[in-house]
Amino acid sequence: MERIGSVHQPLREVPAPADPTWEQLLPQMGRWALDVAFVWRAVLTLGLVLLYYCFSIGITFYNKWLTKSFHFPLFMTMLHLAVIFLFSALSRALVQCSSHRARVVLSWTDYLRRVAPTALATALDVGLSNWSFLYITVSLYTMTKSSAVLFILIFSLIFKLEELRAALVLVVLLIAGGLFMFTYKSTQFNMEGFALVLGASFIGGIRWTLTQILLQKADLGLQNPIDTMFHLQPLMFLGLFPLFAIFEGLHLSTSEKIFRFQDTGLLLRVLGSLFLGGILAFGLGFSEFLLVSRTSSLTLSIAGIFKEVCTLLLAAHLLGDQISLLNWLGFALCLSGISLHVALKALHSRGDGDPKPSKGLGSSPDLELLLRSSQPEEGDNEAAEEDFVAQG
Repeated sequence: MERIGSVHQPLREVPAPADPTWEQLLPQMGRWALDVAFVWRAVLTLGLVLLYYCFSIGITFYNKWLTKSFHFPLFMTMLHLAVIFLFSALSRALVQCSSHRARVVLSWTDYLRRVAPTALATALDVGLSNWSFLYITVSLYTMTKSSAVLFILIFSLIFKLEELRAALVLVVLLIAGGLFMFTYKSTQFNMEGFALVLGASFIGGIRWTLTQILLQKADLGLQNPIDTMFHLQPLMFLGLFPLFAIFEGLHLSTSEKIFRFQDTGLLLRVLGSLFLGGILAFGLGFSEFLLVSRTSSLTLSIAGIFKEVCTLLLAAHLLGDQISLLNWLGFALCLSGISLHVALKALHSRGDGDPKPSKGLGSSPDLELLLRSSQPEEGDNEAAEEDFVAQG
């Protein structure tokens, strides 16, 4: 018998998949890098917004809390100005040491002629705002200060920084109508405090207009926020001093909390509380600068709108502010006017396609300084990218 042997067929080797080429990997790596960059930018923006909220909302509630026991808001404001000047001078010195470039120092002529009007208006705005905390609630303060956009638009039209358009008229009507609805039959309404904060908002309209004009003068070199704060604070202090001397000077000189103290521990606690408020005021301006320089002024404007909502909710929950349905509707109407103003500015800026700052003013009226995020290099004449308003 023939033995039928099995023939072993040689195994065929399955070819291994070819390694991906660089041409194939690059698109995937690019998409991955874009995803990581997007997530990082989102996290950074959220962190900066939260930092801004902490300082902005924090200083509002802190000043309200402090004025309950320390009834000298003008002195408190002056001490805040001194702290801001101290920190801005220290920041200028550190930047100068690291960059080996001298910071701008204005001549006395430019300082008194160009900076003094802006400093005086800013001092009155901040001083009257803090003074109003003696009489009104945080919710009424927040709502009334939001109406500063109304005065900013009016003075922008007067100084021809804005062109009269039907949309701006609608913005004015929405904000004014919202303010009326919020204050109408309010159970915690105080006329004296309302007059103070409304006067501060009116002066704020002049303040932001003058600041806009001041910072558009490139020859002054005040585009950097630290330089702006450094030059404004001394004149703000001097501008607020006569008001302090008339209304608080005598009472403060006889108060046991400061000059006629008997308890050293109480004096240190009071001074520490005032100094902490100054740190919050400086941190607010610096956090706004970081937010705008890393994102845009539109981000700050939108964040400012939601900040007002958070402030009112916290005031109702923590301080027991009574807000009726009509008040909430008025607040919503006012915010819709502010939102429309922000949207119009964004569309106008995008339509121009010009990297130079627009002529319009910022949309966050409760901020302390109108700043720019440009940092010109040597030999370059770069324009400032964004304008924004910083709160005190």
